[in-house]
Amino acid sequence: MAIAAAAVILPLSVLFFVSGFVVNLIQAVCFVLIRPLSKNTYRTINRDAAELLWLELVWLIDWWAGVKIEFYTDSDTFKYMGKEHALVICNHRSDIDWLVGWVMAQVLGWSMWFSEYLFLERSWAKDEHTLKLGLQRLRDFPRPFWLALFVEGTRFTQAKLLAAQEYASSMGLPIPKNVLIPRTKGFVTAVSHMRSFVPAIYDVTVAIPKTSTSPTMLRLFKGQSSVVHVHIRRKMMKDLPETDEAVAQWCRDVFVAKDKLLDKHNAEDSFGDQLQHINRPVKSLVVMCLWTILIVLGLLKVVHYFSVFSSWKGIAISTGALGVVMALMQMLIQASQSEKSIPAKIVPTKLGNEVELSESNRQDKAKGKKQ
Repeated sequence: MAIAAAAVILPLSVLFFVSGFVVNLIQAVCFVLIRPLSKNTYRTINRDAAELLWLELVWLIDWWAGVKIEFYTDSDTFKYMGKEHALVICNHRSDIDWLVGWVMAQVLGWSMWFSEYLFLERSWAKDEHTLKLGLQRLRDFPRPFWLALFVEGTRFTQAKLLAAQEYASSMGLPIPKNVLIPRTKGFVTAVSHMRSFVPAIYDVTVAIPKTSTSPTMLRLFKGQSSVVHVHIRRKMMKDLPETDEAVAQWCRDVFVAKDKLLDKHNAEDSFGDQLQHINRPVKSLVVMCLWTILIVLGLLKVVHYFSVFSSWKGIAISTGALGVVMALMQMLIQASQSEKSIPAKIVPTKLGNEVELSESNRQDKAKGKKQ
């Protein structure tokens, strides 16, 4: 890592890790003392505490790097966003699609950080119970949420696209150009459990214009800007077919349409004329400023109280601690890079008429994120 980049990343890393420790401590205390008495009170406090942490990343993309996110959607969809529960399906195009979603949440003001994420293992024998249990917990959620599913199962790379194209050709399926073939089991399960209390599905398509460099975590930390286009379509849950097989086909059809939409974007470098103009919110900026003040004052107190730099031992311990923080941040940045993941190995397996993709990459864990 370049010295100039390290000079920027190091103080941000310290801020993120220290604030993360504080937030995790608050969450742990609330989990032990408050959750047994009132789950809703715990969820409310936990949401606010977690928001104090994740808004730092929103600040990173929105204010520090100045990434420009352009939203394309119709006025009716825009009107409902943030006012209802929704299931979100999105192509997994860049390293930071998940963070783009957080910026959308901050801009539009919906509740998303309740920290009850669903971590999946890409093994249906293990994931089925986890997913169903997590979906059941959503029934009594006190505020509007988005549950985001990256149904492609992994981040988009040219190697994975080639594998998906070869598989589609061999099976007589539409050959994708810009997306991977969706893995529909999780989506079908989510729909079957959420029909009764989630009114809408948001079909989100992310694209990077030709004039912009794809955003990465390293570029964000360096303060390098990018442009991201986001297209959103609202579909009613009640309009989906009833059978699991038909719901799976509906999902695959959505990705065929998404592929054509991305073809159109590639040709025109835009999603059309439904651009919604939104100003940058100040909430993440205020939170970041407060964290900076509190942590700087706290570190100064610690340095003064323990006379950290008054001996070689103190200097060595401080340098070592900073080195550990820097190494951890470097690992997180590298883990976020889609090109580091292993190309997919496509193996057809039959589940009724449903075709699933089997992948060897375990580093890029699929996550259903409740927003």
